[in-house]
Amino acid sequence: MSTFADIPKAIRASIVVMDPGGPRRVIVMQFNPDSLERSIQPQAAGGTSGASGTGTDGDRNEALRLKGPAEEQWKFTAEIDATDQLDVAAPDGIHPQLAALEMLVQPTVAQLRESIDAARRGAIEVNPIEMPLTLFTWGGKRIMPVRLTEFSVNEQAFDIDLNPIRASLSIGMKILTVSDLPFGHPGGDFYLAHLAMKEQLAARGSRIGG
Repeated sequence: MSTFADIPKAIRASIVVMDPGGPRRVIVMQFNPDSLERSIQPQAAGGTSGASGTGTDGDRNEALRLKGPAEEQWKFTAEIDATDQLDVAAPDGIHPQLAALEMLVQPTVAQLRESIDAARRGAIEVNPIEMPLTLFTWGGKRIMPVRLTEFSVNEQAFDIDLNPIRASLSIGMKILTVSDLPFGHPGGDFYLAHLAMKEQLAARGSRIGG
């Protein structure tokens, strides 16, 4: 006779904010998105053909060359609903979950104060604020460094204190490659591991379609 403990738990997609010593924060998706939109843009070395349809000798020499890893973008819609977590107290509604996601694209107050103080001290150039490394995990075969490029929120229901209790989130992200990150950055190792997994999966599939 099976028990509830025998039922495997569903793997949840998550966003992991990393510190040099390990994960700082793990944001787990309440519900896995129903669909993912992925776009992949090869980084070809060759130029475009002329109006006559024939390329130059330089174009021909570069036609099969790549400048680096393909640029990959992901888009999906995530749902958050406090009413589906009745066993968890939610005096602030889903404000904490929304704030955790929004802070992925916001500097902290301390970082902003530091930049303001540097400007007041007469710093000629104030360096852009560096955000921590962010990983997106989708099962065990997709763990990749990302930067959020799009984040919009549609709040759909509120409690009596006007705290949001249900929302739909549109999230877009760019996969960061070794071409995007400084030499020696730990995100580069995560990307290489992600690419190595693609190579392993590709080796298992010798045919596409029927």
